[in-house]
Formats: sequence, C-alpha cells, structure tokens
Amino acid sequence: MSVLEETKFLMKKYHINANKNLGQNFLIDDEAVDNIVSSANIGPNDLIIEIGPGLGTLTARLLEKASKVIAIELDDKMITILEERFHLYHNFELIHQDVLKVDLKQKIEENKDKISSVKIVANLPYYITTPIIMKLLEEHLPVESITVMIQKEVADRLTAIPGKKNTGAITYCISYYCEAQEILLVPNTSFIPSPEVNSEVIQLTIRKEPPVVVKDEAFFFNVIHASFMQRRKTLLNGLANNGIASKEILKKMLNDLQFDENVRGETLDLDQFAKISDYLTK
Repeated sequence: MSVLEETKFLMKKYHINANKNLGQNFLIDDEAVDNIVSSANIGPNDLIIEIGPGLGTLTARLLEKASKVIAIELDDKMITILEERFHLYHNFELIHQDVLKVDLKQKIEENKDKISSVKIVANLPYYITTPIIMKLLEEHLPVESITVMIQKEVADRLTAIPGKKNTGAITYCISYYCEAQEILLVPNTSFIPSPEVNSEVIQLTIRKEPPVVVKDEAFFFNVIHASFMQRRKTLLNGLANNGIASKEILKKMLNDLQFDENVRGETLDLDQFAKISDYLTK
C-alpha cells in the first residue's frame, strides 16, 4: 500500500481531518518518506525520538529499523490511531504531551543501556519549528543527528553559511551546534492538505566540539540575537538598543577589534561574533 493509499484509509477509518491549529499536513509522498528514513541512517541499536508522528506514516518505517522508537504526539485523535496501530510492537513508546514540555534527557537516560546512539526524526509543524529545534540543541542532549522536514524558507535559513545569504540569528546557533545539510526538496503537493509553501528535509549532525570557543555561551547567543532584532540597524545600534552595552563601550570595542563602525551583524561570521562576545564579557 502506498503512503497516499494508507493515509486516505486511516483518515477515512478514524474520521480524521488535519488540525490547522497544530499545523498538521499529512505526508503522502513515498520518496520523501524513504529519503527521511534512509538519510537518518538508522541502525538496529539506535534509539529514535520521533516528534509529531501524526498518523504513524514515518513511525512504521522507523520501527522496522531501530532498537526503539519514542513517539511524542500532542493531538488526542492521533494518540488513538498510534496506540491501535503499534500496540503490538515491543520497541514502541508513545508520549502524549507537548514536546517542549518533555524531559528528553531523562527519556534518553532511561534507555541508555539498550542503545548505541540517539537520533531525532520529525516532520515538524511550521509554526513551532524553531522552538523545537532550539530546545533539542540548547539542552545539550546526547544526540547524534536531527533529521527533519520543515518549511523550505526556514530550511534555507538553518542551512545557510553565517554571514552569507539568508543569514538569521538561528543560522549562527545551528552552525555553532551542528553541521547542516540539505537532503530533499518536498513540494507542497506531497501533503494532504497541501500547504501554501514547499518543504525540505534537512539533517543536522551534532558537533562534538563547537567551531569557536567562547567565555560565556549564553551571552554569546544574546549578542547574536540582539544584532538581528533590528536587521536594518548597524551592529553598534542593534547591540546598544537591546541593552548589550553602551554606545561608548561598543564604539571602543569596534575600534579595538578593527571593525568598521557601520558593520551589520548579518555580515559577520561565528569567529567574529565570538571575539565581540568575549570582548564584552571581559
């Protein structure tokens, strides 16, 4: 049975309509499903954490390859479907909760003796993509990779090179924690219902060590975030307006570090932001 046939069958059987409030769009593209699973490079001793399994299209494939799949789903209707579909699988665990409230580190700790590595796989809702990805990274989870399907525009920003085209504050966060790779463009026609925009599968491979060393990681990200809060402003004004430091201190910093006073944050790379952050920390 194709993914399209399976999806239509489940939607009819359970009288399901996509929940717009939860950003649901059901994937019906066999190639996309195959690429997500294959690019995740799942081994028989891997723990997979799937976020937003929905009807279980990806879940079914993941369960065939992984040691265990922990699926985290918020929608009550999907819980019923997932429980009925996979209740016979010994390697399936379902968590009915908002992923932003789940203690993922504890769940991984509970399974650490049975697995060799942990990987995240997800078809993320557009409206909450960034908070979920930042949670996964900022909690410093012992995760090897994150393979997700997200809105194409967001994917472009996450996989961009800091200081180049499509750069945003999150670009620097991703580059600090991960090596980002584009996997597959997924057109909007690959979903029921069809969203207005295209999607893309990307993979984030977690770095063992960040590419720059900073004195205060939290302050480092505060500096980056502040520099992007008013994109049309210079770095000097952006940091001053957002309370990072006074203009006097910032002007001295730019002079000492030999930056142009009119430089904009979006043109800087990670190493340059590290130097600014460490200077201001000092």
